[in-house]
Amino acid sequence: MVHKANRPTVHDIRAMKARGQKISMLYVTTLDEAAAADAAGIDMLSIESRFFTPEMREAAGRCFVQVGLPFGPYGKLATAEDYLRAAFHFTAMGGDCFYCAASLDIQKALCDNHMPIVAHVGLVPSYITWTGWRAVGKTATEARVVWDQVKQLEAIGAFGAELEVVPDRLGEFISKNTTMIMLGMGAGPGADAQYLFAEDVLGATSGHKPRHAKTYRNFAAEYARLQVERIAAFKEYIADVNTGGYPQPQHNVAMADAEFETFKASLNQ
Repeated sequence: MVHKANRPTVHDIRAMKARGQKISMLYVTTLDEAAAADAAGIDMLSIESRFFTPEMREAAGRCFVQVGLPFGPYGKLATAEDYLRAAFHFTAMGGDCFYCAASLDIQKALCDNHMPIVAHVGLVPSYITWTGWRAVGKTATEARVVWDQVKQLEAIGAFGAELEVVPDRLGEFISKNTTMIMLGMGAGPGADAQYLFAEDVLGATSGHKPRHAKTYRNFAAEYARLQVERIAAFKEYIADVNTGGYPQPQHNVAMADAEFETFKASLNQ
């Protein structure tokens, strides 16, 4: 396992922004994806708390890991103490920062307890009922709302914010005029980080694919091919069971004749 001292810190990520260095970020859900991201040199990973385990932290290696504290498990009735308890738990497990889309007072409580918090502005899936699935910030009025939200988060001490589906010029302006790390997902090249889902990058997405997603491989076709092979293998196994083709002698445990005869004789004693 990569020692914590050898992994990037909040200070390091902020230094990358200060240098104008672009940050690569992926949302991953499996150990294989996390390990591949580390091997490839991805800077940051986003991992939901339900997927984040000591094994996942180890697989992530030198990647800076954002652990998601999603709106569902810690919903509107959850308290700041609930979020803090979760954040401390995942800090001990190796989380480097924490995604939180809860209310500003809860986010502030986390910041006040020195938790590096990543909030969310623009198109926020947790609040999608208020905006619909569309770009946010295309009008001056909406752009000002996004800007004001960013400044509120900055004021409470947030480490960063996901900046999702906003106009590219707005994404660049915000990123250049805030101390926070702006994690762009469909926010144009001027965002501090470019953030995609591994399933989109790998072409494994089922259903709608966001406009900002870019696919680099066709895993869907490979998964379909593997499923055909999986079914064929299972059918061959069934046929072997039915015809006696499995198990064969090499699959069985042998017992000496004398030992077996002695065993049977013992049953009559």
